[in-house]
Amino acid sequence: MSRPEDTLAADVHYNDAEARKYTTSSRIQNIQAAMTRRALELLNLKSPSLILDVGCGSGLSGEILSSVPPEEGGPHVWVGMDISASMLDVALQRDVEGDLLLSDIGQGVPFRPGTFDAAISISAIQWLCNADTSETSPAGRLTRFFNGLYAALKRGGMAVCQFYPKNDVQKQMITSAAIKAGFGAGLLEDDPGTKNVKVYLVLTVGSTAVQAKGGDITGVVEGMDNVEVLDNRKKAKPKSGKGEIKKGSKAWIIKKKEQMERKGKIVKRTSKYTGRSRGPKF
Repeated sequence: MSRPEDTLAADVHYNDAEARKYTTSSRIQNIQAAMTRRALELLNLKSPSLILDVGCGSGLSGEILSSVPPEEGGPHVWVGMDISASMLDVALQRDVEGDLLLSDIGQGVPFRPGTFDAAISISAIQWLCNADTSETSPAGRLTRFFNGLYAALKRGGMAVCQFYPKNDVQKQMITSAAIKAGFGAGLLEDDPGTKNVKVYLVLTVGSTAVQAKGGDITGVVEGMDNVEVLDNRKKAKPKSGKGEIKKGSKAWIIKKKEQMERKGKIVKRTSKYTGRSRGPKF
């Protein structure tokens, strides 16, 4: 079955007619509400929080955030960002309580560092895996998004992104981009092995509210079935002092260049002169 993100950019696909059709569908409303509540369950917020809704659309998820009762830690205040002007126009017509921003998440998350307590995203980030022009790349869009999201969240914050990966390659692409940005990442699947499978990427920024369990993503999803934890921090070995790259050496410079390239920055090409010490000037 064809997927809309394979043929059109999100802002083109979700035009005025499609935005109204999506928002008024009782089936979509029920599915969106269920996935938003699942995301909130994974966030496990204990008090009213400022939440970023990534790919907020017409505000269906935001309505759930605004209606969380006090005994469940709500209600929450939220800010939504979406690339579709038509979707946001429907949200305005519905008079949702959140603030709205027209923005392409593939270009980053334009908020001050540490602004949000948490973030959710329902059925949005798979769109980043498709490049709609020759000047863009899925890897670059994913890198800009997750780097921006990591910065926008407070230390100890969390994000839950529900998405529909096209295949395992796409799932790995998304998860790897999140880990490279610095997140601890865990994948949770609901209804695995069925056509209704729903994948949730659970992300942590630094230490989490689960301090008693080491502040790690494994503490967030402990006891849940069908959980796969992917966290590059687990693979890090303690430094022995041996074999470390000397600062200023050619290997050190090349490593720094690779890090900058992964962040989408332009660097000078490496040559035989890279890292070579300069002679005295006369």
